Amino acid sequence: MKEYNYYHYNNRLKQYAKNLRNDSTSAEIKIWSELLRAKQMMGFRFLRQRPIGKYIVDFFCKELKLIIEIDGVTHHYEDVCEKDIAREKYLKLLGYSILRFSDDEIINDIDLVYELIKEFILKIKKKE
Repeated sequence: MKEYNYYHYNNRLKQYAKNLRNDSTSAEIKIWSELLRAKQMMGFRFLRQRPIGKYIVDFFCKELKLIIEIDGVTHHYEDVCEKDIAREKYLKLLGYSILRFSDDEIINDIDLVYELIKEFILKIKKKE
């Protein structure tokens, strides 16, 4: 049996991803409801808590192969940062681009987050 399918979707993490969607942080809820839900971001469809390979990413756009990660307070610890580096390297090897934002950036400056995502998408589209 093939472990991963379309866009490296890992079906074995499906229930865990569903649990994470139901237990979203305030920053995840804010970026989802204000920027990413229902094709609000320049008409692109984003998915929440998507199992990709051996990880679950916060937000994912298939068409752009773009992952958006939200870093909470736990990302201040050195061991977690090393895990993030390994995770990011793995996802990039699969062909994905990754944008990272802190909880603080999303909660306090959602307009800047919107502009940064928009700018990144425009760069991706320009390369095509």
